[in-house]
Amino acid sequence: MTDRAAHPTGADLTRWRGIATDPDADRSRAEDTAPEAVARLRTRSRVLLRDLLRPHRGRLGMAVALLLGQNAAAMAGPYLVMLGIDRAIAPLRSGRTGPLAAVAAAFAAAAVVEYAARRGFLTLSARIGQAVLLDLRQRVYGHFLRLPVAFHERYTSGRMVSRLTSDLDSIGELVGGGIDGLVLAVLSILSVAGILLWLDLPLAAVTLLAFPFLFWLSRWFARASADAWRRNREAIALVIVHFVESMRGIRAVQAFRREPRNQRIFAAVSDDYRRTSLHAFRLIATYSPGIKVIGNVTVAVVLCYGGWRVLGGATEIGVLAAFLLYLRRFFEPMQELSQFYNSLQSATAALEKLAGVLDERPAVAEPARPVPLPTGPGHGAVAFRGVRFGYRPDAPILTDLDLAVPAGQTVALIGPTGAGKSTIAKLLARFHDPVAGTVTLDGVDLRDVADAELRRALVLVTQETHLFGGTVAENIRFGRPGADDAAVEAAARAIGAHDFIAALPDGYATQVHRRGGRLSAGQRQLVAFARAFLADPTVLILDEATSSLDVPTERLVQHALGTILRERTALVIAHRLSTVEIADRVLVLDGGRIVEDGPPAQLAAVDGRYAALHRQWRDSLA
Repeated sequence: MTDRAAHPTGADLTRWRGIATDPDADRSRAEDTAPEAVARLRTRSRVLLRDLLRPHRGRLGMAVALLLGQNAAAMAGPYLVMLGIDRAIAPLRSGRTGPLAAVAAAFAAAAVVEYAARRGFLTLSARIGQAVLLDLRQRVYGHFLRLPVAFHERYTSGRMVSRLTSDLDSIGELVGGGIDGLVLAVLSILSVAGILLWLDLPLAAVTLLAFPFLFWLSRWFARASADAWRRNREAIALVIVHFVESMRGIRAVQAFRREPRNQRIFAAVSDDYRRTSLHAFRLIATYSPGIKVIGNVTVAVVLCYGGWRVLGGATEIGVLAAFLLYLRRFFEPMQELSQFYNSLQSATAALEKLAGVLDERPAVAEPARPVPLPTGPGHGAVAFRGVRFGYRPDAPILTDLDLAVPAGQTVALIGPTGAGKSTIAKLLARFHDPVAGTVTLDGVDLRDVADAELRRALVLVTQETHLFGGTVAENIRFGRPGADDAAVEAAARAIGAHDFIAALPDGYATQVHRRGGRLSAGQRQLVAFARAFLADPTVLILDEATSSLDVPTERLVQHALGTILRERTALVIAHRLSTVEIADRVLVLDGGRIVEDGPPAQLAAVDGRYAALHRQWRDSLA
């Protein structure tokens, strides 16, 4: 029987294409390629480029001067050939070698100037380019860190990797080896055009006959390659997205034997990347030979017409020779421009993507005039007043929620999935702002609290504990970076994690490996509790933070929770009633509303939803 699951469907590929594009381009490919959308992308990338180059204006001016010097020295060659033929060869018959020696010396001087200017420009441009790349890389990374959780929930890690790797690499390739050739080619074309008009106007007029063909071919190539490279950047992002997601979920991939299917999906997205790259190179294969054909035909016409003018005495043979040499220097850079222009288009498309990320404004904005939170003991009162919120406008989660939690009280939130428990936690942590109403801490609207101050006052511990690469001590110290070893150990002892940490091969210096893979789920959660205890927040949120613990570890944590929650406000979201029992107050939610509210013992004594859950829990322990 054929394994249908091993073959990627159209829906699979559509899904991968959807997650590879930018957030503001997720609606449709037609909208993404609309003229106004393309114009907006280009405008914001130009603004970003100007902003990146502004600190380097002085060095850029010097780089331009060096390029002009190099171009002037290069342009002197054909002119010196003309002087050598028309002014220096004839005097040789009479034994005068001075004019020819002067021309030769001028050639040597021009070569030295060109070398020095080229060397200086490459050194200076490399410094500018690497400084710009460093600035851009740090901006993008820092911006990703500052964007709210809501952004990261819809923007895949693969896309972030693509922005910081392949997109920056494309810009680096242009900065490192293409931009000087591009600018020099443009300077050469403009300089040669002016010199041709000055040398011989009739010959220049004949040359102008080629310009309509050059203009049409170059305009077609510019438009076609811009679109091709934009699609190419999307295609490589798609490859990275699929690779990162597959590797992050490698256990699930292998457990459900999805290797053949993922391999075929990867082959499909890789083939998309191959096809977009081939299309871009086909454009080069049309443009570059086309320029060469136009150039050769133009040279042939100029040679015939110029020879006729030389025979008629209308011009000198040295002028014709210089004209033909300059003409070669006009068309050769245009052929090279196809290579440089591809690098430019690839980098432009990458810059558009990065500008899109940097233009992404946080949904949770930092207040313009932050209001400080009260300090000292007795603080931590939380209030929800008339709060309405939904992740989509057409699907509200909370509707006119009113809730007051006095300072120092531990409140447990229980209810079915989708009742709004985690949403309350996210609003209190200010991962989102309510659509209507206010969430306050000690009477201050969270929208008026500086983000750094809110993070010091409030800590969220979730079921999905993330440990960073490093030692156990470094992961605990994440709660308070300046804490010494004694404070780290005290936090671990308070939470009940010291014994298992001490039993590790290197104790607190044990490397936890990637994402804490060296520790069990329960041990990772205990480290997270120690991290929260060390942070010493005013408000603590436990979002199903004990759900991954086994029974022995849960019992170990229960007594530690009393230490963590003492003298601080806490919201505890839990399905296990053993955790709920330690709360001062229980809220039962359903459909975004509070349907029961009271101490756990009181609610267990009356006929209600909590009492039913409590009876089921008691029966399960029998």
